[in-house]
Amino acid sequence: MTDPFIALVEDSVVYEGTGSAGPLEGLRLAVKDLFDLAGTPTGAGNPRWLETHVPPEADAEAVALLRAAGARVVGKTVTDELAWSLNGSNFHYGTPENPAAPGRVPGGSSSGSASAVALGLADIGLGTDTGGSIRVPASYCGLYGLRPTHERVSLRGAVPLAPTFDTAGVLTRDAHTLRLAMQVLLDEPAEDHAPIRRLLAPGDIWDEIAPATRAAVMPAVEAFGLEVDTSPFFDDPQFGLVHEAAPAVAPLENARRAYAVLQAWEAWQAHGAWIEASRPEFGPGVKARFANAAKLTSAEVTRAQRVRSGVVALVRDRLPEGTALAIPAAPGPAPLIGEEPDREAIVRLTCIAGLAGAPGLALPAGLVEDLPVGLQLVATPGGDEVLLALADPD
Repeated sequence: MTDPFIALVEDSVVYEGTGSAGPLEGLRLAVKDLFDLAGTPTGAGNPRWLETHVPPEADAEAVALLRAAGARVVGKTVTDELAWSLNGSNFHYGTPENPAAPGRVPGGSSSGSASAVALGLADIGLGTDTGGSIRVPASYCGLYGLRPTHERVSLRGAVPLAPTFDTAGVLTRDAHTLRLAMQVLLDEPAEDHAPIRRLLAPGDIWDEIAPATRAAVMPAVEAFGLEVDTSPFFDDPQFGLVHEAAPAVAPLENARRAYAVLQAWEAWQAHGAWIEASRPEFGPGVKARFANAAKLTSAEVTRAQRVRSGVVALVRDRLPEGTALAIPAAPGPAPLIGEEPDREAIVRLTCIAGLAGAPGLALPAGLVEDLPVGLQLVATPGGDEVLLALADPD
């Protein structure tokens, strides 16, 4: 295992407010190595990216906002290569420590940010979440984390992966710090949302969860003291088929496959030209995903977009005002370092928020064999504040 930091940073930026201390005064900030930090190279988890890009002259907008609110940057942190992994092991830079699960991965791609916070080396870990890269590390490391509504936090000055899925959020050790930091980052909501009064814990999703994880996470759902509805999330026949000629598959798997196609398509659009020109060395998993992405067809993308439209409609229908989806943030505890994770099982739990552009909050829920597992709450797009208020009601 390795240190979570790529580079330590001496930050003496003073709050640029009205003269009073900022809301994040005294809190230490670890920055995922996808975000620009003025004068510090952005490596995106790959040495070739570092070689082919000049150091930025300005902070990424999210970094600037957190600094202006009083947070002190302590370092840039390890990320999985170009953020395209959920494991937290970087082929070039190693695996940051997970103190909540020694000998196991911290989860990715915001691995170093999660590790730094879990180790107590930072109070706020700035990360990104495209397909679960904040929610999964939060679950594995026993942390709080928010994937915000798509486009509610600026990604200006951050390396993209799949732009219609990419979001920027934070990881913290407690719900109050999460709420403070996200209040700094979130833009003004388009409209107010009613408080969460009902949790949807759909049987068609929970029935697929391992018994040990169900037993650890469900009590956290019930502990909110809200109405819990177990009716199905999926019930539309369009989710029965992945392709017109394909055998029937479970609806959640259909959504997962659609997400995988669209993410890969966008990742190749974002980085294909650079890959072909610069010929970077990737670790095996990332290398295979980019190779497959280069082969996708427009017909596959069109089919996946239809499924995505269906998920958007389902979220609108199943998660009206005052309702949040409650499902595990990951299928189980962190895998051992060197163990192949079940990426498909993970993405089945994280893809709903991504496909719908919805906010997803991860919070500690329980233990499986003394290892942390988290609960994920998903609200309708724009409902970030009501999720944060549910976790931190004071």
